Amino acid sequence: MRDEVVENSMPEPTVCCEKEYKPSKSEMLRDYEINIQFLNRGCVVRVGCKSIAFTDINEAMAEINEYVSGDTYEVQKKWRKLLDM
Repeated sequence: MRDEVVENSMPEPTVCCEKEYKPSKSEMLRDYEINIQFLNRGCVVRVGCKSIAFTDINEAMAEINEYVSGDTYEVQKKWRKLLDM
């Protein structure tokens, strides 16, 4: 008896370089409401359902500025990674 290798006549599907969907900056900024609650010492910044406490208001404002004027998508990824630990 002889073993024969049967070749598949259908070509293997190739995985193309699928790009991750990246919404526009205005879409991303509309998706989550931003609230700032100033406290006796620092503030709490709420973006969507996540809350982040800052002891220094200047640091909080720098992060909000980066979120609004920088690469919002990358900033969201950074904070999701930190908050989802």
